[in-house]
Amino acid sequence: MSDKAAAAVPKPKKDDKPSKDTKKSKKPRNYDLGNGIYRFSKTRMFHKKAQYLFKGKKTKPTKKPRKPLTIEKTIGGEKNGGKRVVLLRKRRNYYATQDKIKKPHAKKLFKNHRRYIRSSLTPGTILILLAGVHKGKRVVLLKTLPSGLLLVTGPFVVNGCPLRRVHQRYVIATETKLDVSGVKGHEQIDDRYFRRERKKRAKKEEGDIFSTKKETYKASDQKKTDQKTCDKELVHVIRKHPDGKLLFTYLATMFGLRSSQYPHRMKF
Repeated sequence: MSDKAAAAVPKPKKDDKPSKDTKKSKKPRNYDLGNGIYRFSKTRMFHKKAQYLFKGKKTKPTKKPRKPLTIEKTIGGEKNGGKRVVLLRKRRNYYATQDKIKKPHAKKLFKNHRRYIRSSLTPGTILILLAGVHKGKRVVLLKTLPSGLLLVTGPFVVNGCPLRRVHQRYVIATETKLDVSGVKGHEQIDDRYFRRERKKRAKKEEGDIFSTKKETYKASDQKKTDQKTCDKELVHVIRKHPDGKLLFTYLATMFGLRSSQYPHRMKF
């Protein structure tokens, strides 16, 4: 190649940028116009992509050929001349006499979970029950049990609510409080205290089908004595309070809402 021909060929410059056509990235057909609204709808794209041609067509799964576990071998010789099935993978020579003891996985049981109780639910606060047989009654919170339930009482003498366990969800805490530090009639009460003894059913005999009746729950003598001691101590605490007379009527009256009264706007 001559020097003149070489000079005629233009050399590529460093500053030369690639053309716009090569740099342009392909924009998708259905792009987001803003606020999650796309250019084409779902049905429009269904027809544009011609997905109706593939609808209902199912490709059958291809079965992979399994490797054989055994193989037949011919045995030569005058006296043999037969066939023998031989395992391709030999069995183990040693088998343990006992199975290995597997350690059980540590289960975090619900009874061992940590309980979180609202800061407003402190011993002595007067609560409003929202569910159950005694809903609408005002009760005194004695303590929180290890299960996360609240131990409350009316007292029974005032409004007929006995010693009960209540979940904190079904309770509204009020600002009125009592000093329950001196009350010790509930110290022995725990979750086991409320377990009911269920007797085994006797076998049905002829003629005893209609004579047997369902046993209704009756409080034991121990629970009756505990209720009396707890009520006696609580009544003594309420009488000592400066607004004692008002507190008795407050605990005795039921909680209720009238029209245009909203609990989320109230201050208890």
